[in-house]
Amino acid sequence: MHNLGQTRSSHQGNHLLLTPDTFVRTALPGMKDASAIVHAGPALGAAFTEYTAEFEPKGELGNTSAQRFLYVLEGAMTLEAEGKRHELGARGYVYLPEGFSHRVIAKEKSRVAVVEKKYQSVEKIEAPHLIVSSEDAVSSHACEGDSDLQVKCLLPDEPQFDFAVNTMVYQPGAALSMVEMHVMEHGLIMLEGGGIYRLDDAWYPVAAGDFIWMGPWCPQWFGAIGKVPAKYLIYKDWNRHPLGGNKK
Repeated sequence: MHNLGQTRSSHQGNHLLLTPDTFVRTALPGMKDASAIVHAGPALGAAFTEYTAEFEPKGELGNTSAQRFLYVLEGAMTLEAEGKRHELGARGYVYLPEGFSHRVIAKEKSRVAVVEKKYQSVEKIEAPHLIVSSEDAVSSHACEGDSDLQVKCLLPDEPQFDFAVNTMVYQPGAALSMVEMHVMEHGLIMLEGGGIYRLDDAWYPVAAGDFIWMGPWCPQWFGAIGKVPAKYLIYKDWNRHPLGGNKK
């Protein structure tokens, strides 16, 4: 049924809520039997690109000159890198340094969250390394002492990494302890459940499948609503000076 022009999607000056009813699929260079839903990128004002790649069996992701993070939402993927094959199932993920030669091939119909960002090098800090792992292998910790809000850090908090990707799980009724405003920007994919997200001065109902971009200093807050936990995958730039200096 036609929705007569109604949607929860909203694009404001410093944030974006993109809901599945407004997704548009496109092909990116090098993709084979796959398509991309581009959620955020420089055209939006973001300093990174994030998209969901949807694969048919044996579909492939094209190359990139940027560093790349992949998180398997559904299905199964094979990563070929450094002469080795790595199998990734749901919740599996991989970090690939900038310029790292690799192939990503779908073993079956699959969906993968992809983050790409130009690397910001810093003098006397070594380049980051390949990581292949699974969210299931990462231990969680309570966010600011709240056991009903659990965080898993998928990338090491080490200076060679210039961004972070975490999952956060909220038990029903759990919420961030404060409205946050900071220099980092975010890309966020709702994975499970739902709740209310405050972005700037707007309050949005959000659910699994939604994407949110938050620009620097966008006021932000989330509270989980419903009978099941709410979970999201969230990106932020990290470990770099706001001036962007100290490059090699």
